Amino acid sequence: MNLYEAIFLRRSVRKYDQKPVSPEILDKIRIFYTAIEPLFPGIETEIGITENLGGKRILTGLFGVNAPYYLSFYSEPRDRSEMNMGYLAEQISLYLMTLGLGSCFLGGKSLRGVPKTRGNKQLVIILAFGYPADRLTRRASDAKRLPTKELCLFKDPPTKWMTQVIEAARLAPSAMNRQPWRFVVSGSRIHIFCKKYSNDRPRFLDDFNFGVMFSHIMIASEELWLDVDLIRLEDISQKNFRSNQYVLSAVVRTQE
Repeated sequence: MNLYEAIFLRRSVRKYDQKPVSPEILDKIRIFYTAIEPLFPGIETEIGITENLGGKRILTGLFGVNAPYYLSFYSEPRDRSEMNMGYLAEQISLYLMTLGLGSCFLGGKSLRGVPKTRGNKQLVIILAFGYPADRLTRRASDAKRLPTKELCLFKDPPTKWMTQVIEAARLAPSAMNRQPWRFVVSGSRIHIFCKKYSNDRPRFLDDFNFGVMFSHIMIASEELWLDVDLIRLEDISQKNFRSNQYVLSAVVRTQE
């Protein structure tokens, strides 16, 4: 299984076996993280792994998940740093699945004994992980996601590869399963918007959510041998939209 295949099978795992993960696999996770190309280069990040074998409740707050391991993600607080972290963290989550490990994002939580800052970096999110006590995977058709017709407007008939990229983006997980993204596809460009709310501002973790979704676009594009640039187009960013806020565009370069 590779990262692209994991997109279609991943589920949030909330019940874990207390079987230990070998030091070799933990090292693989650390090495994989350092090899990920960030969405926005120049933002300093790091991870920490906390062992919790025995299932002690070390996670603060309600509705926590008792897991044998937790990954803490830290980032330098800069513009788009949460989006950058979502991009990195989702790839770790998918990589864990390729190793036979389940995971679950825990927004707004903290771990007893784990600092909320590391140097100039702040804790962004925690990922519970370990060997699942039940199923590791689910069918893509079982994912509770909005259908493509509610998320996407096609200005032109989509190519096969565009349909595949959009489907990977559609399956991205989001906080409270809000699925804040909306897509307008025109030729080889995917213009990506965030739903506006009553106060016209993105909600908590929406930047992180978009980073997660962008990782799905980039993973799918790599699998399909497509060159993609994630850029902000000024001619769109200057426009005022009633229901949506422009975020970025995925510009696909093909030889078709």
